[in-house]
Amino acid sequence: MSESTVDVLPELKQIVGALLFAAKEPLSVKRIRKAMIETGSGFGGPYEQYAKATDKQIEGALDELREELEKHKLGLSLAKVAEAYRLQNDAACGPFVRALLEKNQTMRLSKPALETLAIVAYRQPCLRSEIEEVRGVSVDAVLRKLIDMQLVRVVRRSELPGRPWLFGTTQRFLEHFGINTIDDLPGSQELRRAMPVDEKKKETTETFPEMEEELAEQKDEAEVTEEQSVAALDEEIQTSEETVGEENA
Repeated sequence: MSESTVDVLPELKQIVGALLFAAKEPLSVKRIRKAMIETGSGFGGPYEQYAKATDKQIEGALDELREELEKHKLGLSLAKVAEAYRLQNDAACGPFVRALLEKNQTMRLSKPALETLAIVAYRQPCLRSEIEEVRGVSVDAVLRKLIDMQLVRVVRRSELPGRPWLFGTTQRFLEHFGINTIDDLPGSQELRRAMPVDEKKKETTETFPEMEEELAEQKDEAEVTEEQSVAALDEEIQTSEETVGEENA
């Protein structure tokens, strides 16, 4: 496109707004800048100036866009989630949007799923056995469901006997609940400290060395059951979005 065909070049604020509107997921400053560089190098001419936009300039354009949306009450707001930005409808307009999109019957997380997800979010990385100790029931099926929904992922293996999985939340989790980082969870520090643990079992849940020593003394059917459950779960999550390292047969 030649310079003569361009009447008025858009402001940085306009470009940022258009990118966020078109994106299917939150955009980071780095991703926005990449789009500008690709446009500048691809179209050339007057568009080359956009390739020189800095992170600071883009962040300034985001701030301007946020202020204008708030000032003019357009039913949209700019939110920062998972260290990225997205346009979303104002909460007060939510019922109208749901009615339009017929979202009133959307599938929601069950109470067991929410409870399990909360434990993972506040105590991550955590073992399946730790989740079950808090909930008091088996969580195999719930964990598989949360992994399928891309809200929970396998972080890595622990150093305990049998090397069981350690679980954590995903970026999709942050996007789903509209938070920027795990530290933004309400009362996370207090809940981590106040997590109820039986004093007699406290030594088994504080640190991995202490847990390993305790487990080494328990050579009963519980260890066999744990290994079988982990092996079954291994097969379910081999295709999860994040590689968790090589596994032993």
